[in-house]
Amino acid sequence: MKTASPRTHYQLTFSVLTIGVGAFALLQSLVIPVLPTLESALGTNQADVTWVLTAYLLSASISTPVMGRLGDMHGKKRVFVIALTALAVGSLLAALATSLPVMIAARVIQGIGGGVLPLAFGIIRDEFPEEKVAGAVGTIAALTAVGAGLGIVLAGPIVTVLSYHWLFWIPLIMVVLAGVAAHILIPDSPVHTAGKINWLTALLLSGWLVTLLLGVSQAPTWGWGSPIVIGLLVAAAVLVVTWVVAEARSANPLIDMRMMRVRSVWAANLLALLMGVGMYAAFGFLPQFLQTPTSAGYGFGASVTESGLMLLPLSVGMFLLGLASGRLAARLGSKFLLIAGSIVGAIGYFVVAFAHDTEIDIYLATSLIGIGFGLAFSAMSNVVVAAVPPEQTGVASGMNANIRTIGGSVGAALMASIVTAGASSTGVPPESGYTHGFVMLGAAVGLGAVAAMFIPAMKRDETTRLEESAALRHPELAMVAGGTLVGDESE
Repeated sequence: MKTASPRTHYQLTFSVLTIGVGAFALLQSLVIPVLPTLESALGTNQADVTWVLTAYLLSASISTPVMGRLGDMHGKKRVFVIALTALAVGSLLAALATSLPVMIAARVIQGIGGGVLPLAFGIIRDEFPEEKVAGAVGTIAALTAVGAGLGIVLAGPIVTVLSYHWLFWIPLIMVVLAGVAAHILIPDSPVHTAGKINWLTALLLSGWLVTLLLGVSQAPTWGWGSPIVIGLLVAAAVLVVTWVVAEARSANPLIDMRMMRVRSVWAANLLALLMGVGMYAAFGFLPQFLQTPTSAGYGFGASVTESGLMLLPLSVGMFLLGLASGRLAARLGSKFLLIAGSIVGAIGYFVVAFAHDTEIDIYLATSLIGIGFGLAFSAMSNVVVAAVPPEQTGVASGMNANIRTIGGSVGAALMASIVTAGASSTGVPPESGYTHGFVMLGAAVGLGAVAAMFIPAMKRDETTRLEESAALRHPELAMVAGGTLVGDESE
């Protein structure tokens, strides 16, 4: 049985981890309601300011598995401190930023800090008594949802009383405290594993994502038929094929293509990709839609605080249904929850697309989206963990979360392209842009139900009639940008 290091009680280690992960969760969500504010403050437009979100997701997509692997090789505590340092440097740069390029650079650096999640889970696995691991992992996962919800609500008051710069100063203080405490208090990792980073596949992954996202997001400005856009899309296609081949042949892949041959795994990852498209794009554009002045013929002219409150049911729904879905999966089956969650989430997007005249419409839509994501993501973790051998649960679940982040970066770019097409000279998108965009998100999430149908039904205990794999569940919630989870019985 694993025991905590004699130098530090595991509960003290847990306290340090919660501060670091809490700061990470806040940095993810504090910027969500304030993109329109940043658009004005940084002197940019709606399409370009979306890169404040997209750049972070892109960086996290590539950095998270790399940081997790480095932690296994060189020590989780050491790399955890490095991840917190990246969050601190990115936060400092963002707090001082007065132009969009500097802000984007800051968000890219912050994305490197996305590795705090798999590293925190790994530290828990190393330092906690075995019977405490599952509960601690669940608490950290839930903390990301709680922190995200707080960030959405607190962003408005912070901007109103102080300024947008304090959206980064406050997490910076938390990150510095966590980094110092981690360096002093968290024991060095007792286990190091051999291996290496395949930097070629990391470069290819970043290459096709950047070319694809740049082409899609700039197409409304440059023209879909322009040589630059066509060249970027062709380059993305060539790079993605090369990347898949390189990953399949690599002994140390970032995304294991051989594991993707397992039916449950590839279906769950396809679902994760589609749900990621819907989730992060909604975070990027719902606040902008709500804050649009009513003089545009739509929108609510909401303040940052008011739009944050309208988004709160989304986070609350994800958190509560994420916690309850383990018990629901045991009785109804994970496959059923994935299908139901996809359908409910899609309905939420269609509501906001076609019925957005009153605040009640928005609260209904965000509640449905939150319920759908909360049902789907925890059940998805259960499916992935049950589909692979125990020693591969961390890799498989981390890959699933990372694919969701990739979907988020693609979805944000697609949404920017659709919404801003046909914008007026003042830069305000037409209402039809948002309608078409939210329909696209609803269709993407709805297709997740089709992907879920390919997942085989999991075995049930003949006596209790409960789904056997429910014992492996995790409250792995939607705000997790990427990370490696541990199976309760796998480590």
